[in-house]
Amino acid sequence: MRSDNITAERARDRNRGAQRTSLGPGSTIGDILYHPAFAGFSRRILPWDGRAYDANMRVSDIGSLLPYHSHVEPDTVVGALNHMIADVDNGKTVFYDIYTEAQKRAEPAKENTGLFFFRGRPEAPFAVIAPGGGFAYVGSVHEGLPYAEEISKRGYSAFVLKYRAGHGGRIATEDLAAAISFIFRNSEALGVSTEDYSLWGSSAGARMAAFIGSHGVAAFGGDDLPKPSTVVMAYTAHSDTSSDEPPTFVVVGDQDDIAPPAAMERRVAALRRAGTPIAYRMFKDLGHGFGTGTATSAQGWIAEATWFWEKFMSNTARKMRRSSCERS
Repeated sequence: MRSDNITAERARDRNRGAQRTSLGPGSTIGDILYHPAFAGFSRRILPWDGRAYDANMRVSDIGSLLPYHSHVEPDTVVGALNHMIADVDNGKTVFYDIYTEAQKRAEPAKENTGLFFFRGRPEAPFAVIAPGGGFAYVGSVHEGLPYAEEISKRGYSAFVLKYRAGHGGRIATEDLAAAISFIFRNSEALGVSTEDYSLWGSSAGARMAAFIGSHGVAAFGGDDLPKPSTVVMAYTAHSDTSSDEPPTFVVVGDQDDIAPPAAMERRVAALRRAGTPIAYRMFKDLGHGFGTGTATSAQGWIAEATWFWEKFMSNTARKMRRSSCERS
C-alpha cells in the first residue's frame, strides 16, 4: 500500500485552480485528503487514525476501509462530501474542533476529534451522530455524514462526531459529551436550538448515544445538560439501561451476527417494561453496518427515525418548526 504522502504533490496540483471540484465514485482517497475544501481536517473524514492511506484508491472501493460495515454506497458517500464542499464554497464552516489547543497538547489523541456540521433551518433542533467502527475506527463516510445530509434536508441541523478511536467506549463517550457541551455553549453562533436535541448512533456509536441517553452528559465529563429528547440506535447489542430513558428508535438487520436481533430485542423489551416509548424495525436480508440502507430493505429508515424524533419535540420546538416551514 502506498503512503498517502507519495502522491500528495500531484493531488495538490490537480486541485490547484479548482478549489471546489466535486467528487464522484471515480475520485480517489487523495482527492479527499488534498481537497482544499477539507484543508486542516481531511484525515478526520476517513476512518482510521494513524494509517497510511493509498491515495490512488478510488472512492468506489472505500468500503474496504470499513471492515465492520456493509452496503457502502459510493454515490451516498460522495453525495455527503459534495454537500460539505458546496457549503464551504458558500462561505460556511463545516468542521469544528471541540477541544482547545491546550487540551489537545495535554492529550494528543484529542487532535483526532471534531464535529462536522450540516445546517438545517435557523434555530431548529439539532441531532448529534456517532458513527460506529468497533471503537477501532470511525465510519463517518458511511453512517455519519450521509445520515447528517438526510437529516439536514428535513430542516434540522446535524453534527457528526469524530471521536477518539482505539481507546474504548468510555473515552469515545466522553468525546460525545464534550461535543454536546460544545454545541450548547456555542448554540447562538451555530444557529441551533438547544431544545429537543437527539442523539443518533450506529453500532459502537449507538452504545455511546445510549450511554448519554441513560446517564446524561455530565456523567461522562460534560456540562450539566438535559438528556436528549430522543435516542436513535442502529444495530448494537448494548444492554445498559437506567430508570429514565428517552424515547428510542431502534433498527437492525435480520442477518446481523455482530448485534443479533435477539440482543436488540432484549433491550427493546426492557425499555418497554419501563414505559419508554419505542419504535423497533428489523429489516430483511441485511447484516451489520448497513448505514442509510440505500437500495436495501432498510431504505428510508432515516426519514422514519426523524418523524419519530418529531413526535417527542416540545410545543416550543414544534412551533419553531412550523414557523420555519412557513418561512421556507
